[in-house]
This record gives sequence, structure tokens and C-alpha cells, in this order.
Amino acid sequence: MDLTGKKILVGDDSILARKQLIDVIKGYGEGAEIVEAKNGEEAITKYKDAHPDLAFLDIVMPVKDGIEAVRGIIAEDPGADIIIVSSVGTQSQLKAAIEAGAKDFIQKPIDEDQVFHILDAHLGGEG
Repeated sequence: MDLTGKKILVGDDSILARKQLIDVIKGYGEGAEIVEAKNGEEAITKYKDAHPDLAFLDIVMPVKDGIEAVRGIIAEDPGADIIIVSSVGTQSQLKAAIEAGAKDFIQKPIDEDQVFHILDAHLGGEG
């Protein structure tokens, strides 16, 4: 799929996790501008600067966690399309992320088909 003109924010404190998700996104389609953040505070700042079409955020990050980042982004852009990505998938954290404004949740390790489904659903692609 052609992702030209689309911006995607990937926020995770693990450089390996960011690279894996970015590789899956690039495997789905070319042309997207990928913006990376290594903590929740940076994710909020980069969201405000880039206004991405879609954001993937880890829950467990330093400075501000993913839930705080979701709240900060939603305060700036109530319509933000945010997907939580985390290996720490407790019901309370998932519930808090959804209540904060996240639209969906992906469990680590990343499943390529799940990411493709999210990209289809949120960026309107055909896959």
C-alpha cells in the first residue's frame, strides 16, 4: 500500500522495539514519514510538532509512561488515533489507556498481521 503523505509516530523506550515496528510498517507499505520518540514526554512533543495520522505508544516508558502520553496527546488533539503497544498487558493498564483515549491495543511481541490490520483500519488502506 502507498503510505505517501502519512505520518506515523512510534514511541517506545526500546530502540529494538521501535525498529521492529517500523520494519513491519515499512513491510506494509512505502512512503510514510516515521517519527520516533524514546519516552512519553518526547512522544507528546513530537506529536504536537508532526501531527501524525497514527501513533503507536508503549505503556512502560521513562519520564512519562504511555498512559500519561495518551492523556497529553488527547489534550492537544482529542481526535488523535493512538494505538498502545506493550508486553505489560494488564487489564487495568489497558482500561486506563482506553479511558485516556487510546483507540486500540497490540500485545508484544509484535504480530505483523495485527499491525497490518491496525494500519488498514486506521489509515483506510486495502492492505
